[in-house]
Amino acid sequence: MMPLVDVRPEDAPLVGGKAVSLAGLHHRGLLVPMGMCITVEAYNAYVDQTGLRERMHMELDRKPFEHMRWEEMWDAALRIRNMFLTTPLPRELEQELVQGVQQSFGSRKAVVRSSAPGEDSRGTSFAGLHESYVNVGGVDDLLESIRKVWASLFSDAALLYRRELGLDVATSSMAVVIQDLVQGQVSGVAFTRSPEDERALVVEAVYGLNKGLVDGLVEPDRWSMDRKTADVLTRYEPVRDSWIVPTENGTEQHSLPDDLQDKPPLDREQLRQVYAAALRAEEIFGSAQDMEWTIDRGRLHVLQSRPITTGREEKAKDKRGWYLSLRRSLDNLKVLRTRIEQEILPGMDELAGSLAKQNVSELSDVSLAEEILRRNDVHAQWEQVYWDECIPFAHGARLFGQVYNDVLKPSDPFEFVQLLTSTGMLSVQRNRMLYRMASLAGKNPNLLQALEQDGPQNVDSEVHELLTEFLDRFGDLFCHQASCTQGRDDVLGLVLKLAVHGVLPDQSQKEAGLGLEPRFLEAMGPEKQEQAAELLDLARASYRLRDDDNIHLGRIAAEVQRAVSEAEERLRKQGRRCFTPDPRSVAAALRDPHAEKVCSPAAQMKEDMAEPRMRSRQILGQPAGPGLVQGRARVVKSVDDLRLFQAGEILVCDAVDPNMTAIVVLASGIVERRGGMLIHGAIIAREYGLPCVTGVAQALQAIHSQDLITVDGYLGIVTIVQSSESL
Repeated sequence: MMPLVDVRPEDAPLVGGKAVSLAGLHHRGLLVPMGMCITVEAYNAYVDQTGLRERMHMELDRKPFEHMRWEEMWDAALRIRNMFLTTPLPRELEQELVQGVQQSFGSRKAVVRSSAPGEDSRGTSFAGLHESYVNVGGVDDLLESIRKVWASLFSDAALLYRRELGLDVATSSMAVVIQDLVQGQVSGVAFTRSPEDERALVVEAVYGLNKGLVDGLVEPDRWSMDRKTADVLTRYEPVRDSWIVPTENGTEQHSLPDDLQDKPPLDREQLRQVYAAALRAEEIFGSAQDMEWTIDRGRLHVLQSRPITTGREEKAKDKRGWYLSLRRSLDNLKVLRTRIEQEILPGMDELAGSLAKQNVSELSDVSLAEEILRRNDVHAQWEQVYWDECIPFAHGARLFGQVYNDVLKPSDPFEFVQLLTSTGMLSVQRNRMLYRMASLAGKNPNLLQALEQDGPQNVDSEVHELLTEFLDRFGDLFCHQASCTQGRDDVLGLVLKLAVHGVLPDQSQKEAGLGLEPRFLEAMGPEKQEQAAELLDLARASYRLRDDDNIHLGRIAAEVQRAVSEAEERLRKQGRRCFTPDPRSVAAALRDPHAEKVCSPAAQMKEDMAEPRMRSRQILGQPAGPGLVQGRARVVKSVDDLRLFQAGEILVCDAVDPNMTAIVVLASGIVERRGGMLIHGAIIAREYGLPCVTGVAQALQAIHSQDLITVDGYLGIVTIVQSSESL
């Protein structure tokens, strides 16, 4: 441990960039909250003496960083964070930290900040990736906050920026800065060079603590000022309605008092004070700065200052900001939920319904081509809405998971998921209708025999009514044409398999979660019961819609495909054929009847032909559904593969799409190339209690249909026990 006042530039490898920056500001005359630094030696002692370093190695070696999807990054980060939460400090280290914290802070409230070596340097640009905790009091809470800051070294955001961080389990480390809390009445940031105009300096300010601005919870007032004269060039005033204030156990967002709502947080003199401090920081460090500050009882305190390392062009190329924007506040998620449930999903359904009423077979070739392009464009528009709003709403489940783990510290970091199942997902409702038809067939030997021998055209009236309702509500499983006989036959073929196999959902996961809700609410404390219940309700909606939104969007995609299928049939009759066609190429072919080459085989077909024959016995992925099962694999790459699926087989696919959820009821396990606890395959697997491993990079190359495989959903391992080639 080292007092902040004693830190010098040469201490950077020991205390990190943020500590050096704060100490430098203090030594050059700026007012900085004082405190102490927990050096990287404490971090190294913790992860080495507890075996955490090896456990993190195992977690992060499941798949190369560059191949990780954002869901997999979050999964890995959550598991690592839980390791830090549930692994006690070694006794000697704990005693040393307790003594240092008590001597430095006593009962005073503090701020706990990250200070990784290399952080806040000119060569890096990862501001805000590591955690900070505001208004922390008491030795126990301070020690826990230190461990959380350590864990944030391997957060999902840090994984995303791993190249700049030089993130490697063996060599990475984290120092921590603990400072006295300054309860400023006004806070903000200053950028000494505007990304829009290098001649300008930008100041942003909010009432209350800076957490409101930094976390995106409170919109700031903004001034653009001439760097040379301090003249105000542009001015932006938001709707001022909230602020972040300290509470007994942290911080909360409250409504802004009426007398402040029409008053800018900074007057002219305070604005010039921030301007001068920001330029002074730039002078001290010799480069453009991003400076955080707060004003308490008229005195300006500098909270931190870091280099501005990316300009406007670099930021435009860097897509990582999109990922970081997925992290939303509870209030933001509540607004997003209302829009998704009341506007977006009904809008998708309304469009799909209107498209379904159109008889595309009556259109001329040219008109059909135009209709295909129109449908493709509107689908693309709704797909963008899906990415902009539906995907971020998935953070509701992530936010709940982090709160749940922080409060209860379960041994299983994904225990919280048991509270999110059984939420009325559309895919589950669809499968229940399949069960009803299968139950009727199973109780009627004549009907069962008719389905087996005579074909699905001979069904009794009750099954026929259910089938009609099913197709009207959910569409065909394997066919995108409303009048597709093959799709109707496929549904009844699946009903037959269910009736013969007698599959019933596994309720063990639902029963296991029955006692978790009262335990969570009780652990949150009586003063936060209402907020906890609200967060849980939102998380359940987030979890449900993570699956449902694809079905709603899929209805529009089905109508695009219905028009494409009509065009394909016409091309086939003309002696022309498309291999895995896209809508635009099919439309172009219809418009030009003399085109010799309509579509070329897709790259994926070439990849399949060149599929490597080397087989791995054991493949590592992400554990996504607890359980252990052995069975024959069924690799599903197309609709035809879906039709071949037999009861008891293990579904192996790139990703479980809405159509596949119908055959999941026959599966004994799931293996996906895509990864994440919140992708659709993992969600539906847990709903039915199926062992599931996701993020298996070579799943479609290493596993073949009818291979005997073992799926370990606890450890995330898929083992090829017997190759189909040896049968």
